[in-house]
Amino acid sequence: MSLDELREEIEGIDRDIVELIARRTYVADAVADVKADEGMATTDEAQEEAVMKRAGENAEAFDLDSNLVKAVFRLLIELNKIQQRENR
Repeated sequence: MSLDELREEIEGIDRDIVELIARRTYVADAVADVKADEGMATTDEAQEEAVMKRAGENAEAFDLDSNLVKAVFRLLIELNKIQQRENR
């Protein structure tokens, strides 16, 4: 593949990543709505730990640096928390 073709492929992957982040945010908002309806706290540290553990395991399965992947997931969790605060 040429450099331009590889860059086009990366561009498409980047779009897919943003779409997945949007989908994740939408589902996280739905989770927050259910928690609010049931009188539960928005933050669930045990669930956040489970997400981080799963992120690390998935990273290792794809031979990626688990610390870097976990850093991305920390940002995603923070993004969801900010979004939830703004929507309340």
